[in-house]
Amino acid sequence: MAKLLGIDIGTSGCKALLIDETGRLLKQSSAEYPLSVPHPMWSEQNPEDWWTGVEKCLAEIDEPHPEAIGLTGQMHGAVFLDENREVVRPAILWNDQRTVEECEEIDRTVGRESLMAITCNPPLTGFQLPKILWLRNHELSNYQRTRQILLPKDYIRYRLTGEMRTEVSDASGTGLFDVPARRWSTELMAAFELDPRLFPVCTESYIASASAKEGVPVAGGGGDQAAAAVGTGAVKPGVVSVSLGTSGVVFTSIGKPEYEPAGATHTFCHANGDWHAMGVMLSCGGALRWYRDTIANGATYDEIAAEAETAAAGSEGVTFLPYLTGERCPHNDPLARGAFAGLNLAHSRGHLSRAVFEGISFGLLDCLNLIRGLGASVDEIRVTSGGAKSRFWVQLLADLFEAPCVTLEIDEGPAFGAAILGGVSVGLWPDVHKACEATVKTRSKTVPKGESLRASYKRYRELYALTRDWNRL
Repeated sequence: MAKLLGIDIGTSGCKALLIDETGRLLKQSSAEYPLSVPHPMWSEQNPEDWWTGVEKCLAEIDEPHPEAIGLTGQMHGAVFLDENREVVRPAILWNDQRTVEECEEIDRTVGRESLMAITCNPPLTGFQLPKILWLRNHELSNYQRTRQILLPKDYIRYRLTGEMRTEVSDASGTGLFDVPARRWSTELMAAFELDPRLFPVCTESYIASASAKEGVPVAGGGGDQAAAAVGTGAVKPGVVSVSLGTSGVVFTSIGKPEYEPAGATHTFCHANGDWHAMGVMLSCGGALRWYRDTIANGATYDEIAAEAETAAAGSEGVTFLPYLTGERCPHNDPLARGAFAGLNLAHSRGHLSRAVFEGISFGLLDCLNLIRGLGASVDEIRVTSGGAKSRFWVQLLADLFEAPCVTLEIDEGPAFGAAILGGVSVGLWPDVHKACEATVKTRSKTVPKGESLRASYKRYRELYALTRDWNRL
């Protein structure tokens, strides 16, 4: 039985897992590493810490000769290497916000419409291109030393194989990638006077792009969301993945590189050879955790859900806006703020609990509706991450999305999908679709009960517009 290794370079730590070709989980390991915030709005890590964590995980799994390795990790980060392939400075991460002026520079230089036509996305502070421009604008000597720029997971590829490579799903989030053509944009590199030799060779995600020093093939892999989608089977039209983590992600595969004109959703190359559309709300499980810690007196999530079930659909007029850290989709508004509205003396904590679950779910529906607007079909929702354990929440999503929701036997996130991509790269399956059919198994299915929340959703949508000006006072 073939064994496949998946490695995920996350923000708080790395994870490695070993599966067989049926998708059975054999071993797993994880390691934490620090995050540095040297200035407000900055976010950095030492790439050597990633490698130390990976070495620890590999030692614990102790499988020197898997059939293949797949890589995944946090997207958008920038690792700068010099002529000796040494790290020039700490990596600048996806959640770093220092590049507002560089995003404006990108808009001025290229123009929003031209940029969207090439990258299918607006310039965002988290993307790699603004970080490169920031380095040139603010740390010129470090920029002049730089000879190669890698994404986080691809730095680990280099340490494993000695090769500089990337793949299409992660490269799509750099701001320098021609997403429809699935290649680096020489046009954008020329516009910003960037040497194409700074960037690694790019392959498809399911291609074995290099070999580890022990001769084990290493697949291209994927950005964390694309790899996670492989791990949930969201690789064909009609299957939508909804991740209920700290942030909320609504993700589906699409056959053409369609994009949302306002840039509220992302359109990237998918790891299956197609493209994907993705909406990200910033406070999903994070909003529920805030409610638990500040209002629910430390009640467990199960207790909060049980309270919520005591209230009628619509929370008898109470509405919760989950914008506790601003919002990306659908509003792309960093100044958006959370709120409870519609309270009266008859309301109990159960009404507040229900309103929190409903408000977060309405935010996810906003993302889903934008994806539907790109022509995506919605036949089945695959619910993953911590929130998938809540029967109440999964039923709420099924009613709200008007589609069946399923949970999975193995919900191990991006590392699981990366391992599957490794198997495709060595021919265990002919393509990613067949690989998912063989390895991704559903646990439970929840169908809509027909409970309508349309009036509550309308109230939710109107409340954001009413509070928008308050947040700017």
